[in-house]
Amino acid sequence: MKENTSPATAPSSLAAGHDCCGGLGNIDLKQVNIHKETAEVQFLGQTRAGYRRAFVHGKETADLFVMSWLLGYVDPTEPSFVAAVLTIVFNPLFWNVVARWEQRTRKLSRAFGSPYLACYSLGSIILLLNILRSHCFTQAMMSQPKMEGLDSHTIYFLGLALLGWGLVFVLSSFYALGFTGTFLGDYFGILKESRVTTFPFSVLDNPMYWGSTANYLGWALMHASPTGLLLTVLVALVYVVALLFEEPFTAEIYRRKATRLHKRS
Repeated sequence: MKENTSPATAPSSLAAGHDCCGGLGNIDLKQVNIHKETAEVQFLGQTRAGYRRAFVHGKETADLFVMSWLLGYVDPTEPSFVAAVLTIVFNPLFWNVVARWEQRTRKLSRAFGSPYLACYSLGSIILLLNILRSHCFTQAMMSQPKMEGLDSHTIYFLGLALLGWGLVFVLSSFYALGFTGTFLGDYFGILKESRVTTFPFSVLDNPMYWGSTANYLGWALMHASPTGLLLTVLVALVYVVALLFEEPFTAEIYRRKATRLHKRS
């Protein structure tokens, strides 16, 4: 059959064509712009969320890489490593618990017949515990692999310098404080007349602790030991926690002393 192409159908076709093209004039351009801006905001939000997810994923991947890399050098289940961790954590816990107990009860002073003798005895035990800690630290390093990147003359001499710096601070602290001042004599009632401000206290707070930390760091670098570096971080963290308890307590002891002296005067 032939299609109907009679003139009668032409007006409707023309009208349809007019409605299709001329209808654009009825579109609200403001609404178009609003929808466009909304789409852009949604796109940017999705993009930023994607970046955040990528960043978090990248951070998690980096953390896993560091942990995997570290576990390639350090076996945390190795007995000497466990012993080193235990001695590092135990030592400050022991002397803080015992010293506070003595400060409250004076039982050690009564048992030894003198606060000085009791302090010397506790100080001797602390020295022995620190020797044991250093021995366990060294054994843990020796039982685990070295890192080739640290095994160089430069790193060795850097470690040696840190070891020397640490020894200077430890020994000068001991000289400035004396035995009883170093080993918690204030908890036994053996108080100094005033706060020590000479070297090394004039350049650093708590130089005994940070000098000890420098000793361990230097020792670890001299042995190119990732295990030693990890244990040194633990030493520093334990000292920081110990200071949170020790400093306010010691300050309170001297505050009470100052109050007593003020009342007497």
